[in-house]
Amino acid sequence: MSRSRTLLLALVGTLAYLGLAVLGRGGFMAFFSQPPLVALTLVLFVLSGLALFTRGNLSSGVREDRRNRWVLPVFGIIGLLSAFLPAYTDRLDVWTFGGDGLRWLGVFLFAVGGALRMWPVFVLGNRFSGLVAIQPGHELVTDGIYGMIRHPSYLGLMVASIGWALAFRSGVGLALVALTLPPLLARIQAEEALLRTEFGEEYEAYCARTSRLIPGLY
Repeated sequence: MSRSRTLLLALVGTLAYLGLAVLGRGGFMAFFSQPPLVALTLVLFVLSGLALFTRGNLSSGVREDRRNRWVLPVFGIIGLLSAFLPAYTDRLDVWTFGGDGLRWLGVFLFAVGGALRMWPVFVLGNRFSGLVAIQPGHELVTDGIYGMIRHPSYLGLMVASIGWALAFRSGVGLALVALTLPPLLARIQAEEALLRTEFGEEYEAYCARTSRLIPGLY
C-alpha cells in the first residue's frame, strides 16, 4: 500500500473513531459539553497530525509472517467497539465509575500512551510496518527506549486504550482493553519469532537483557 493511501486510511480511521464516540455520547453537544472530552479530541488530532510525519507503512517487505494477519480484523472489531461503547455507557451511566478527576486521568494516559506508541514509529521509520514483516535494509534497534523494552509501541497502545476508557469512566472500555491482550500477545510472539529467524543470536542476546512490555516484569 502506498504512503498516501496509508495516510488517507489513518485520517479516515481517526474521523470514524471520533464519530463513533460522538454518536455513542449522544451527539456533538453532549460530547463536547465535557471539557475532558474536548481535551481528548485535541490529543487525538495532535497524534493523528504527528502520524503524517512518520514513515510507517503497511508493507509486507521482503518477508512476512502472513499467518498472523488474523489479528488485524480482531483489532479492528475491538477498536470499533472501543470507540462507541465507552461513550455510550457513559451517556447511560451504566458500568461507569469516578468523576471528572478520572476523566482527566484518562486524557493524560491517552496522551502519554499515544506519544509512546508514536515514538517507535519515528525511530524505526520505514522499517515500522503494520504487518509482521522484515523490511528492506532491516536493522535491529537496541538503544534508546528499545534498550529497556522490545515493544514500546504496543505498551503505548495499551496505555492509550486504558486512558480512552477512563476518559469515559467506562468499565466496559476496560473490559475491551483486556480483550485486546490475547491478539496483542499473539502478535508479539509472531514478531519475535520472525526476528529470531532474521537476526539469530544477536536477537536472542537482546531478548536476554530486555523486557517485552514492562521493564523488570514482562
